[in-house]
Amino acid sequence: MSTNSYKLNIDFSEMEAEAHLRDANDPLAQLRERFYCPPDRIYMDGNSLGLLSRDGEASLLRVMEEWKTLAIEGWLDAESPWFTLAETLAAQIAPLIGAEPDSVIVTNSTTVNLHQLLATLFDPIPGRETILADSVNFPSDLYALQSHLRLRRLDPDNHLRLIESADGLTLDEDRIVAAMTDRVGLILLPSVVYTSGQLLDIPRLTAEAHRRNIMIGFDCSHSIGAVPHSFDEWGVDFAFWCSYKYLCAGPGAAGGLYLNRRHHERAPGLAGWFGCRKDRQFAMSPKFDAAMGASGLQIGTPNILSMAPLQGALEVIAGAGIAALRAKSLALTDYLMMLVDTYLAEFGVSVATPRSPEQRGGHVALRHPEAARICRALRDARVTPDFRPPDIIRLAPIALYNSYADCLTAIEKLQEILQNRSYEAYPTERGLVP
Repeated sequence: MSTNSYKLNIDFSEMEAEAHLRDANDPLAQLRERFYCPPDRIYMDGNSLGLLSRDGEASLLRVMEEWKTLAIEGWLDAESPWFTLAETLAAQIAPLIGAEPDSVIVTNSTTVNLHQLLATLFDPIPGRETILADSVNFPSDLYALQSHLRLRRLDPDNHLRLIESADGLTLDEDRIVAAMTDRVGLILLPSVVYTSGQLLDIPRLTAEAHRRNIMIGFDCSHSIGAVPHSFDEWGVDFAFWCSYKYLCAGPGAAGGLYLNRRHHERAPGLAGWFGCRKDRQFAMSPKFDAAMGASGLQIGTPNILSMAPLQGALEVIAGAGIAALRAKSLALTDYLMMLVDTYLAEFGVSVATPRSPEQRGGHVALRHPEAARICRALRDARVTPDFRPPDIIRLAPIALYNSYADCLTAIEKLQEILQNRSYEAYPTERGLVP
């Protein structure tokens, strides 16, 4: 009997019993009922778009009812007044990142928040005009960095230095530190590399940057809600994130940003009326009177309907506790990697995510030359993964709603696809949305 035919006839029943036992002993298992999990589908794409929570739905419906019944009075008379909803949500997010509420604000989209932070904080002086970033960060961040250099009449080819990745997936922190020269004025890095899931040592990198008098910030889109942070304690200068991944706020939901207290006195680089002091906002003065702290970095009128589902989702997260969510996330990704090693290595699948818990975010990245077609086959097999070019299959078991049984079923389906080579029936071209 060939090895492949043996693999095809693996009896997973013993593993299924163990997975169900793990789920039975999971203290967070009941949270699954508070989310709309697609029926008859294993959803493993929460690091692109988290699922809708019933609490988020309820908060959105409440706001729509307030709009219907209160109309404009909702700005002050809603259950969570719309006028200060951004600050209310900021206070809920602050414990997730280890910050005081006035250093956090919920506003804008991820890239707009980066533009605002750069406009506010990037003040190049002669000889220290270089921005240090990395080659594997999400491209939108690099676009923003390039544009701010050009706005200051600096050539990105000369003033944007990218730390290269030796394997195209992970970053060597020693190389990052070595690149912190006296020509660098600002550093931007991801908290978690979006392809491989590598978690960077934020406190170490922050300390090294400050030792050289360099400002440093982090894109936390792939860590907020999955990994606890202590930004105030670590002294991070700034951070920003989206809320539609692990925070489950919905497609295009408002993002957020963090501004360290040492920068609260800075005038916002991009001023707008919602960044005014609340008691002066309707004074309609031609003189901008910025609110203190992160609230002053708001620009235009907040999208209340976009922010509403975040409030309900944050209530679920607060009830679970970020420490417990992190513990379950690590356990789920450990379990996934064990299953991959046991059942998929023979088919050329390798784990690209760092094995150490201290270096791992919330998802597992698998490598295979046929990743794009495999992902399509998985979707048709009722498993939703995520593809990233050129050869990454991302599986994100979200601690809020995924189970060990989900992980096992996903690997069973993947093993069957690889065994039967059924992915060969799919085109090699990727779709508009991977």
